[in-house]
Amino acid sequence: MKPFLHLFDFSQKINYKTEVLAGLTVAMTMMPESLSFAILAGLPPLSGLYAAFIMGLVTSVFGGRPGLISGGAGATVIVLIALMKSHGLDYVFAAVAMAGLFQLAVGLFKLGKFVRLVPQPVMFGFVNGLAIVIFMAQLEQFKVNINGELVWMSGKTLYVMLGLVTLTIAITILWPKITKAIPASLVAILAVFVLVLGFNIDTKTVKDIAAVDGGFPPFHIPKVPFTFETLQVIFPYALIMAAVGLTEGLLTLNLVDEITGTRGNGNRECLAQGSANLLNGFFYGMGGCPMIAQTLVNLSAGARARLSGIIAAITILIIILFGAPLIEKVPMAALTGVMIMVAIGTFEWMSFRIINKMPRQDIFVGILVALITVWLHNLALAVLIGVIISALVFAWESAKRIRARKYTDENGVKHYELYGPLFFGSVAGFMEKFDITNDPEKVVIDFRDSRIADMSGIEALNKLTERYRKTGKQLQLKHLSSDCRLLLKNADGVIAVNILEDPI
Repeated sequence: MKPFLHLFDFSQKINYKTEVLAGLTVAMTMMPESLSFAILAGLPPLSGLYAAFIMGLVTSVFGGRPGLISGGAGATVIVLIALMKSHGLDYVFAAVAMAGLFQLAVGLFKLGKFVRLVPQPVMFGFVNGLAIVIFMAQLEQFKVNINGELVWMSGKTLYVMLGLVTLTIAITILWPKITKAIPASLVAILAVFVLVLGFNIDTKTVKDIAAVDGGFPPFHIPKVPFTFETLQVIFPYALIMAAVGLTEGLLTLNLVDEITGTRGNGNRECLAQGSANLLNGFFYGMGGCPMIAQTLVNLSAGARARLSGIIAAITILIIILFGAPLIEKVPMAALTGVMIMVAIGTFEWMSFRIINKMPRQDIFVGILVALITVWLHNLALAVLIGVIISALVFAWESAKRIRARKYTDENGVKHYELYGPLFFGSVAGFMEKFDITNDPEKVVIDFRDSRIADMSGIEALNKLTERYRKTGKQLQLKHLSSDCRLLLKNADGVIAVNILEDPI
């Protein structure tokens, strides 16, 4: 219970000014994104902001990774678009709450560790794909709504937007050379905001996306029938949303670990995400997960503690309650410029430098994961495919490593000393090593430098034993490790192999 009771490490030195300013910057960049995805899914705009507040606050306080920012993320909301269109808002909230329960179960059963199985090429592909998605999402801000249809800007409107975005990017790049006391992204947003207000420049603002004024998140029990049919409808959506949220969250957690040189707690993050989404389902939030773009904004602003995430969440709530008229005037060009810089900073540019030093299969996996992330916006599927391909490649390479040294001792016994694991991938190569017809009456397989890894290996030994028995010869196994003996003992009812007992 100790890690959960000690929510904050008061012995850690915290730069309160940096944390507060980083939190304000994160809130500024999170709000338009949460609003945009809520509108995209056909949800009430405020449900996006409520999700940003609830996810941000709960995960900042109870999550497993200080510095990680959660909110109403598009990765999870995209999953719910079809459910919203077919069954309506209450079914969405029910699915969000159920997704929270799934995530809580993953945390309780400590299954978050399985994210360690994600290989580095998949991580490269995931990060690069997300950087491209973040960048492409900003291109949508160069469209305007004319008679209910989004069309590309043109003429003066386009030039003003491009000029303000360029100014934002320039400030973001140049400001750290002057001082790092105030986050460059916050300075850029404020500078462009003042410029637009001062000169009354006509440009796209947050208000053009949606209104942000409202009240405290209302308690709302989803009005859905408590029937098996309802469960059949929401179950697949909830399961996919939970998987997408945890995948993106745990991969982002690993990324923050690498950037900060510290280690987070994946299972605790799963519990925090699950709790937040469960609350979202009952407090009008569209659900969410950790947001890599806002997390990188937070880290680049110098934040390393939980405080920045708490400040960001409370700022969003204060804006909903009191600050909407001011925030609605913030130019989208400023936020777009900041997010473009985040996309550039997110991309793993070093992957280009090492591409000629990586195995071809790793390059293929990285590019494939990035393409699926960009094309389908489905992070869970992209990572799953990447992990499966990497596992198959590993199995193929491991299968080629099985070798056998053969010799006959003074007693006329033929020995096969195996090297490499015996598993489903290496079974065919293993069977080809033996000359059953010409071997003597006694044959010994020495497993000192090998091991039986799975049922395919056990079945291969069973078939080999049977072939030797049919020719009137005896096959014995030697130097089996304890786990291999246990594996063979558990399969005793379906195999018949002769294990040679030895003292080692």
